Amino acid sequence: MKKHIPNAITCANLFSGCVGIVFAFRGELEIAAYFVLLSGIFDFFDGMVARLLNVKSAIGKELDSLADMVSFGFLPGVVMFQLLKTSDYSSEYLPYLGFIITVFSALRLAKFNIDERQTEEFIGLNTPMNTLFIVSLPFIAKDYSTVIGSSILLLAIVAITSFLLVSEIRIFSLKFSNMAWSKNKFKFIFLILSVILIAFLQFVAVPFVLVLYIALSVLHFKNESSKNLKKG
Repeated sequence: MKKHIPNAITCANLFSGCVGIVFAFRGELEIAAYFVLLSGIFDFFDGMVARLLNVKSAIGKELDSLADMVSFGFLPGVVMFQLLKTSDYSSEYLPYLGFIITVFSALRLAKFNIDERQTEEFIGLNTPMNTLFIVSLPFIAKDYSTVIGSSILLLAIVAITSFLLVSEIRIFSLKFSNMAWSKNKFKFIFLILSVILIAFLQFVAVPFVLVLYIALSVLHFKNESSKNLKKG
């Protein structure tokens, strides 16, 4: 029975993503964002539970990617579609460019499944982090509607995030093999600063968290490379 527990959690991720999509198509983007958060929680715990119970399986890996494609691929595409729909440039066809995010999310997930380098780290921005960034935009629009309502900015976000999803930038995973500060200091710094930012700014903090994530990942792997060179 225990072997089905991680897959049940993955299915909960998928279900939450489906509900979030319904709200996104209704234009209730803030509610959709909370379902993204719920999907993210399920996505984090399914792998953890599989490792704890030692019941990792091939079907679990495939199911996880399929669920992520809905929650962190299609859903952010719908959110961007809605944002472009209400942007300053009125066009019947412009909003569909939001689904470029969905296309590149699919490419990213497909690459992840066959890339043996990504067992302990990510190559390119992971889809959950990208989705959190996209769904934070409606919250930012509350105070900065002119900025977020710019079709040029939104299309730039589509282009940049799509590039990051399939890029060769090394991004650290938040899985800890040990709790040593020397090996994980950039991860700890990221978590501490992220908690502080989110506590004060909530969803508005997400763009800052994203930049912090990428910057500290670059520093982390640069530091690791330096250590390896010294050992060599």
